[in-house]
Amino acid sequence: MTLPNLKYELLIFDFDGTLADSFEFFIAVFDRLADRHGFRRIAGEDINVLRGYDARQIMEHVGIPLWKIPGVAHEFKTLMAKDISRVALFEGVSDMLHSLVAQGVRLAVLTSNSESNVKAVLGPSNAALISQYECGAALFGKRSKLRRLVSASGIARHRILCIGDETRDAEAARAEGIAFGAVSWGYTRLDALQAKSPELIFASVSDIPHQLGMQCIQPPEER
Repeated sequence: MTLPNLKYELLIFDFDGTLADSFEFFIAVFDRLADRHGFRRIAGEDINVLRGYDARQIMEHVGIPLWKIPGVAHEFKTLMAKDISRVALFEGVSDMLHSLVAQGVRLAVLTSNSESNVKAVLGPSNAALISQYECGAALFGKRSKLRRLVSASGIARHRILCIGDETRDAEAARAEGIAFGAVSWGYTRLDALQAKSPELIFASVSDIPHQLGMQCIQPPEER
């Protein structure tokens, strides 16, 4: 049962860049995908600039047409599955997830990544904490996935918070009338996320339960 003093009953997390530290893996395989699919590589000096762009601006910068996105995304997920040990959760994520559930919050994951990759990185203990998964969202398809997740949850929109690291996360939440919390450690620079007027900004993983009025405690198996 959700504690009565908690503002949000359901937290919907993005995965890559929010729960999982996959940016270095993404950069490592990007050139391989660029060569195979015929778009430009990312020069090292461009990375910080691109972290301030939205998805459409990044596509324009590297010269990848929209019709190629599904194939590239599928290959990225396949490469990650083959080398999943290179992707780990951000420090403190396990404690944070267990803390939220222990104090009455429901959790969901909404991501473009595959459910198998998500569960592999989370591990069995953390994966079991997630009550709903909406995975495999198209690059510009998060809003429809979010709408379906919210409908299935049965929870009022004002009791839901989306947490993510990309402007498309913020845009999907805003379009569905749901509050958005921006994280400062993901793919997108914080100034670009701030431009989307998030309701909350989280400076660290442990800041999530703190700002929601909860404690951050260790999972039982780690005590």
